[in-house]
Parts: sequence; C-alpha cells; structure tokens
Amino acid sequence: MAKLYTGTEAAQLATQWRRALTANAAAVTLSAICNWRERGHLDVAGLDEHDRPLYALEAIARAEKATRSRALRLVGIGTH
Repeated sequence: MAKLYTGTEAAQLATQWRRALTANAAAVTLSAICNWRERGHLDVAGLDEHDRPLYALEAIARAEKATRSRALRLVGIGTH
C-alpha cells in the first residue's frame, strides 16, 4: 500500500513543490489543505488512528497543481 500523508505532511510537500517553482516565495498551510478538501480539489484516502484525514501523494500533487495559478496570483507571483 502506498504511503498516506497527514494534512500537515501534505502541506509540507506542497510547500516544497511551490517553493521550487517560486524561489522559496510561496507556502502551503494546513488550512489550505483543509480548503482544498472542502472545495473538492483533494480527496481523503483514509483516516489515521485519531480519525484525521490522510491523503495520497498523487492527490496532493493534483490539488497543488489545480490551485497553483490562483495561489501564486494572490501572493503577487505571475501577475505580469
């Protein structure tokens, strides 16, 4: 079975990807991960022992990509 990630771990992964594209200028918070889930960008793949959602790596990557343009515009990147 593939590794599943907590919301905090998902935020850390997505931050690494965004920062690689933005010279360390953009970050993803746990709140953003929750918003992605609520807006249908990120599917829950399971629950941990405390019934907190877990996410698959592929789903995190899809959600990050789907939300990237808007997020970068909000922080003033890519607005040329």
